[in-house]
Amino acid sequence: MSIPSAVKSTPIYGRQQLIDYLAAGEKPRDAWLIGTEHEKFGFRTEDLRPPAFEGERGIRALLEGIASRYGWEIAREGDTPVALMRDKANITLEPAGQLELSGAPLETIHQTCLEVNTHLAEVRSVADELGLGFLGMGFQPKWPRDQMPWMPKGRYKIMREYMPKVGSLGLDMMTRTCTVQVNLDFESEGDMVRKFRTSLALQPIATALFADSPFTDGKPNGYLSYRSNVWTDTDADRTGMLDFVFEAGFGYERYVDYMLDVPMYFSYQDGRYVDLSGKDFKRFMSGALDELPGTRATMKDWGDHLTTAFPEVRLKQYLEMRGADGGPWNRLCALPAFWVGLLYDDEALHAAWDLVKDFSREERHALRDGVPKHALKLPFRRGTVRDLAREALQIAAHGLKRRNRLNRNGANESIFLEPLIEIVDANQTPAERKLELFHGVWNGSVDPVFKEFAY
Repeated sequence: MSIPSAVKSTPIYGRQQLIDYLAAGEKPRDAWLIGTEHEKFGFRTEDLRPPAFEGERGIRALLEGIASRYGWEIAREGDTPVALMRDKANITLEPAGQLELSGAPLETIHQTCLEVNTHLAEVRSVADELGLGFLGMGFQPKWPRDQMPWMPKGRYKIMREYMPKVGSLGLDMMTRTCTVQVNLDFESEGDMVRKFRTSLALQPIATALFADSPFTDGKPNGYLSYRSNVWTDTDADRTGMLDFVFEAGFGYERYVDYMLDVPMYFSYQDGRYVDLSGKDFKRFMSGALDELPGTRATMKDWGDHLTTAFPEVRLKQYLEMRGADGGPWNRLCALPAFWVGLLYDDEALHAAWDLVKDFSREERHALRDGVPKHALKLPFRRGTVRDLAREALQIAAHGLKRRNRLNRNGANESIFLEPLIEIVDANQTPAERKLELFHGVWNGSVDPVFKEFAY
């Protein structure tokens, strides 16, 4: 949800405005929607290299081609096209040109899957003519960080310079990772808290199910979700499992306090990004930043600041599920199905909370820290993460069946869980399947992934 233009310029005079902003996301149950986002790696088909921004076959040409052919409006920084907009959906660029669809808020997973397939078909029709392909995985399998391009977006320049000061893998996060996530609504503060706690505790299970980043620089990296591991050394000030979410009294106010302690990146002023990396948002609220003397933060600044924290679940005016690696089209539909099934049905939400409510802090962290390497095979209590995943999928399937949103063939949304059920039944993640191919018919090369698993 974007901030209404009339509100953007409102100066911030106190914490209550920030709390009220989060609370304004509350929606009655019949207005709950589903917003799905996914990122993908572009590559030149002849040499598999990521395309630069400029040039006849660059990302700019791709954006302009999609816009002119399919009726997208171009958003620019100065004269530079950096995003496309159409019908409440956006196509944006990650730092190294990973192409992201931020889908429109929709009512059903059926609509989400149609949106994804339409988007991929539009991208492919233009990309084919440019000799470009796109791949869904969690981490760039072949190219080193220093061979990744950078997109000309002001906020990325600021982040690029700041990241090495706070972690060793932040630049990898920016340039070599891709995710799929879903954004979901809540009806009250209590509903938000229940969903936040449940989804945060279950996020490692999603990471395990979607694990698809076993290669770095063309070789196995020892992980199944290396993307998930990257976040552990990106920036501790703005990542992680947010233990305070499980503490008594958690709500909007506590999340606001967390965000006020997250160092800033920037403020967008008069068409340019002002570097405020590491600065204190509370000082900005009082107009006390030397870089912007006398300038008070506005609600637009607060909305921007909320996007600069990267925990496993993020609160804005909705909740974002952030634990999954990017993947092929059917898993782009499976991710929202998993979380909608768990969180949008009361009986399912209750059962999902029962599954995780007695996890200790140490167990939640053991899951988060162990899943990137071991995924479904990580031992947990008297079983493994696979057991948790199977139970979570059963709960989600029942939730989707009770929602009873049918397609024209009379099928409910639980059909979109099938790829995840197959993964659990086989006890083999997408990453393990690719490793099997790498050590087998691919003869120690990652190059076939760009053909066999491209969109």
